[in-house]
Amino acid sequence: MEPQTILYIILGIITFDFVFEQILDYINLKAQKKDIPSEMERFYDQDKYVKSLEYHRVQTRYSSVTATFSFVLAFLLIGFGFFGQLDQWMRPWFTHELYLSLAYFAVLFVASDLLNTPFQVYSTFVIEERFGFNKTTAKIFIADKLKGYLISLFLVGVLIGSLLYLIREIGSNFWIYFWAIATAFTLFINMFYTSLILPLFNKLKPLEEGELKTAIEKYSEKVKFPLDNVFVIDGSKRSKKANAFFSGLGKKKKVVLYDTLIESQNTEELVAVLAHEVGHYKKKHIIMGFITSTIQIGLMLFIMSSMIYNENLSLALGGTQMAVHLNLLAFTILFSPISKITGILGNLLSRKNEYEADAYATETFNGPALQNALKRLSVENLSNLYPHPSYVFFHYSHPPLLKRLEAIDRL
Repeated sequence: MEPQTILYIILGIITFDFVFEQILDYINLKAQKKDIPSEMERFYDQDKYVKSLEYHRVQTRYSSVTATFSFVLAFLLIGFGFFGQLDQWMRPWFTHELYLSLAYFAVLFVASDLLNTPFQVYSTFVIEERFGFNKTTAKIFIADKLKGYLISLFLVGVLIGSLLYLIREIGSNFWIYFWAIATAFTLFINMFYTSLILPLFNKLKPLEEGELKTAIEKYSEKVKFPLDNVFVIDGSKRSKKANAFFSGLGKKKKVVLYDTLIESQNTEELVAVLAHEVGHYKKKHIIMGFITSTIQIGLMLFIMSSMIYNENLSLALGGTQMAVHLNLLAFTILFSPISKITGILGNLLSRKNEYEADAYATETFNGPALQNALKRLSVENLSNLYPHPSYVFFHYSHPPLLKRLEAIDRL
C-alpha cells in the first residue's frame, strides 16, 4: 500500500472516530429526563437531581471541547507530516536508533502532557469544584504529576525499551517474546498495584475495629473470604466521590473501600458493597480479566509483527526513512478499529461480571441493602440515570444503575 493511501486511511480513522464519538455524546445528552425515577425518589430531592443533570451537561460539553481540540491538532500534525519532521530534527542528536526512539516517545509524552495539563486543571479546579467534588490542592496536583512522570519513566520506559529492542534484534518473531514480557508485567501490576504503586498517591490502612469490621467479619466467615485483606483508602484527599474496588490475585488480593464511601453509607450497605467485591473474587472475574487482556495483547502484537517493518508506514507520517517509532505510531492508529471492537467485547464481559457480582451479594447477603448502596453511590457521584443504550453499549463497563436495580429485583 502506498504511503499516501496509508495517510488517507489514518486521517479517515481519526476523523470517523471523532465524529462517531461526538454523535454518541449528543444522543446521550439528549437522553436525559427531567423526571426522577420512582426507584430514586427517596434518595434524590429535585434540586440535587437538577444538579446531576447540569453536571452531566457540563461534563459532556467540556469533553466535546477537549475532543475537538485533540482531533484538530492530531489531524493537522499528521496531515502536514509533523511526526516525520520531528524524527528528522532529532536524528542528528542520536547515533543509536534505540536511543532515538526512546527520546522520541519521551518528547511526545511530555508535549502531550503539557498540552493536556490546562484541560486537567480546568476540569479539576473549575468543573469538579463547581459541583462540590474537588478536594485536590495545587500541591497534590503537582505532586501527582511529578510522581506520574517518574512512574511512567520507569515502567513505561522499560516496556517500550524492551519492545523497541526486540523489534530491532529479534525480527518478526519479536511479538512472542514481548507477549511474555507484557503478560508478566500485567500480572505484576495486578498483584502489586495496591502494594507498590497506589501507596505513592494514597494512604491505605487496614479496616479499623468497630461495628463495620464486626459485621464484615461475620459475613466473611460465612462466605469464607479472608478478612485481613480489606483496606480503606483516603480518596477524600482528592475528591468527594466514593468508590470501592477489588485488586490482586492469590494472596495479594485486596478489597479497597474509599473513606468517602464509608462516610456516606450505613453498615449494612457497606457490607453489601463488600459482598459485591467478594463476588468478583468468588466468580473468578479478576482471573478472567487477566486472561482476556493477555489474549488481546497477543492478538495486537501478532498483527503488529506483520506491519512494523513496513517502511511506508513511516513515510505516511512524513518520515524520510523507516523508523520503528513512526511505525508504532501509525500502527496504533491503524489498529484502533480493532481495539474498539475488543473494547466493546471487554465492556460486554465486564457488565456481565457486574450483574454476577450483584447476584452473588444478593444471594449471600442482602439485595435491598445492595440496591440502597448503589442508589446512594449514584446520588453522591451525580451519576447519569438515563444513559442512551448506544452510549452504554460502546462505553459502559458497568450496567446503568436502573438496569442493575431491575436485575436485583428479579433474583
